[in-house]
Amino acid sequence: MTRLTTLKPGEATGEAATIFSQIKAALGKVPNAYATIGTHSPQGLSAMLNVDAVISASSLEAADVEAIRLAVSALSGCDYCLAAHTMLGKMAGLTPDLMKRIRAGQAVEDARRDALLVFVRTVVTSRNTVPANVLEALRVAGYSERQVIEIILVITSITFTNLVNRVNDTAIDFPKID
Repeated sequence: MTRLTTLKPGEATGEAATIFSQIKAALGKVPNAYATIGTHSPQGLSAMLNVDAVISASSLEAADVEAIRLAVSALSGCDYCLAAHTMLGKMAGLTPDLMKRIRAGQAVEDARRDALLVFVRTVVTSRNTVPANVLEALRVAGYSERQVIEIILVITSITFTNLVNRVNDTAIDFPKID
């Protein structure tokens, strides 16, 4: 049972109705997480969608973006985002076994993506300055400094939705995870 009041998208008015209409046109539905955010902060939802558009246009591969989102959501314990990004990860070309490994915090046996995931997990779980060797391993794996910033943007974006869903206990409206 969700904890925050959430409008049904068809009941929304004003800016929320406009945003919900755009989301429904693009996705065929308004996911529960978006409905919750938009109910209380249409501007916040709009900002989040704008950040996601920037991420989509970034130099990161879609599969890397979804790997980041899965790793962060697993660390955060956000069941909603794990379900959503497992579905999106499949669409981005990640295999079920690979996603299972990412969610479990295991190596994926691809040196480049493993360096990415070590960096992401270190950023999310550590305090103070990220160790230089973790950043250097990411660079050696082939990620540019621009991509370092883009990776941090993905972490920031998914952390926001993780937190909303954990506070709200958002009802999952995506396929169950295998």
